[in-house]
Amino acid sequence: MRLLLCLMLLPGLALAEIYRWVDASGQVHFGQRPAAAGAEQIEVKPQVVERDSATLERQERSARFYEARREEQAQASKAAGERRAKQANECAELRNQLAQIPEGRRYFATEASGERSYYSDEQLDAVRRSLRDRISARCS
Repeated sequence: MRLLLCLMLLPGLALAEIYRWVDASGQVHFGQRPAAAGAEQIEVKPQVVERDSATLERQERSARFYEARREEQAQASKAAGERRAKQANECAELRNQLAQIPEGRRYFATEASGERSYYSDEQLDAVRRSLRDRISARCS
């Protein structure tokens, strides 16, 4: 329905009339409706711009340059997104490691012989401090 309405109005837009007239003070005016008795209808022709081969070549070079620039920006944006995702994963892993070492518990490592070697409070504090430092340095 709307398409039909647009198609019916299109020829009217193409046949728009332009009038030219001079007022009492000698100024020239243009309008779609004649405002004075001496208005004359004028024909407006579209301007045809013909470009020489050098101009066409410059336009093509510019288009290629801008396309290459857009591609570079898209690649840079993709790389930045990948870096942010990698950093977010790293930060999540560091925070997870820190959460695995709550205060007030005893932690141990199993030796090759199967014996437990318990960490001292100083060692645990050093590990926590190291994780916190890495989180503050890499995660904002």
